[in-house]
Amino acid sequence: MHMRSSEFGHIKKYYDNVNACQTAKLLPGEFYATRENEMITTVLGSCVSACIYDETNKCGGMNHFMLPGDQNSSDDTPARYGIYAMESLINAILKMGSRKENLKAKLFGGGQIIANMTDVGRKNIHFARTFLHSEGIPLESHDLGLAFPRKVNFYPLSGRVRVKRLQSLHNNTIETREMHYLQVLSNKDQVNGEIELF
Repeated sequence: MHMRSSEFGHIKKYYDNVNACQTAKLLPGEFYATRENEMITTVLGSCVSACIYDETNKCGGMNHFMLPGDQNSSDDTPARYGIYAMESLINAILKMGSRKENLKAKLFGGGQIIANMTDVGRKNIHFARTFLHSEGIPLESHDLGLAFPRKVNFYPLSGRVRVKRLQSLHNNTIETREMHYLQVLSNKDQVNGEIELF
């Protein structure tokens, strides 16, 4: 079953001359899944991306998320954003005919790049690991934490990932983008729409 083209119509796509392939570029808060022979790319600072794929059904996808707010509060709103990001991606892959038991995952990001907010990346990492464990999706590999951003190139049909650790000197654009994203999330009362996990 193919995804409706409108579902990912907002995702920026371009031809990557270096890697010689069609590429979907994710910004904070986005996710994308595909059955096509293409690459998904993103740049991560404190945010985390889960690359989830099904080798048997030849499909997969990636998300890019951050938990807003105070994780120690009694309000469960912060975790809902991570849950939304993970379940939206998993549902998109399952709609392509995959079975949950065939899914595998790789995690990236969670760097400590936002000044005075060193726990943001750590909380994102903890959430992503806990979510995958609770859903029974094996974590095949990861590159998490530490004090630098990453560029991630994911090939969903094979599950192959290439990660480039970026110099901290070039963090300003990433940090500015993530701080804006964090402020937007913190100002929202809730995630729009309900997610039903297959």
